[in-house]
Amino acid sequence: MKRRYWAMLVIVAMLSAIVLFNAGWRVPPRDGHSVQIIAHRGVHQTYPRDNLENDTCTAERIYPPTHGLLENTLPSMQAAFASGADIVELDVHPTTDGQFAVMHDWTVDCRTEGSGETRRHSMAELRALDIGHGYTADSGRTYPFRGAGIGLMPELREVLAAMQNRKFLVNFKSREEREGDMLAALVSAHPEWREAIWGAYGGDQPTNRAAVLIEDLNVWSRRGLIDCLTQYVALGWTGIVPDACRDTHVMIPINIAPWLWGWPNLLQQRLADAGSAIILVGAYGAGDPGTAGIDDLETLARVPRDFHGYLWTNRVEIIGPAWKGVETPQIPPVP
Repeated sequence: MKRRYWAMLVIVAMLSAIVLFNAGWRVPPRDGHSVQIIAHRGVHQTYPRDNLENDTCTAERIYPPTHGLLENTLPSMQAAFASGADIVELDVHPTTDGQFAVMHDWTVDCRTEGSGETRRHSMAELRALDIGHGYTADSGRTYPFRGAGIGLMPELREVLAAMQNRKFLVNFKSREEREGDMLAALVSAHPEWREAIWGAYGGDQPTNRAAVLIEDLNVWSRRGLIDCLTQYVALGWTGIVPDACRDTHVMIPINIAPWLWGWPNLLQQRLADAGSAIILVGAYGAGDPGTAGIDDLETLARVPRDFHGYLWTNRVEIIGPAWKGVETPQIPPVP
């Protein structure tokens, strides 16, 4: 009986020591911290994220529109920066004539009147499409953006030329290594745009290739993120930061963060010492294969005020002014 008592006492003492060693409050808030906001697809039409599949046509399930902007367009990106975004995330596909079309979907069938894989078209063909054609908030009874999106699909060079003093995160939608070569060739041909291309992610092959060819490009991979989080959960209690968490950006869902060793201040310090930063994203949930964001004021209130990483949002027009105190910009109305 006495041995069992002492064994239990030792176990409790060890667990208490581990909890204390990993207490986030042991590290004071960092002086002069700053938060950078990443606007996912610019200011755009949002939609319910429940029961999403990889091939779900999200244009067919948008919320009733409150503004007239469409994702991945120049006006949507400009509005995002005006709302307080530091970085705008955009999606690219190579075209048959060797350019980068800025478009999210693998095919053009969902948002436009066209058909087929995005990358099987020339840039001229894509620019002729109406990217607002397929949007509906009432199961097809009305299409508020039909006819308003003709010519709005930009090419990556057009984006960079229009906003040279801004920063962008490029999302590769495929696993084709050649896309990394294409991005590096663009930077080589236009060194004035190097600082604008803040980072790249998505398909591991083009992302890794771009990282080799473009110096100091911020990159991360899906496999690396999974390895980082699972290994840190297993080892972080010791203070060890796994190699998968070093020299990278770690996307952490806001509902997972409190369960990670040392959240918030100690975890931030450990990752910073390992050359990494946190990108705080929305809550992780079953059935949601996409990247949810910090998209409403209730979720924003869960972000520690001394957080000093990146906030990922689909509603920068709400989150930017609320976090940074900037004036809400005038956004075009629904056409």
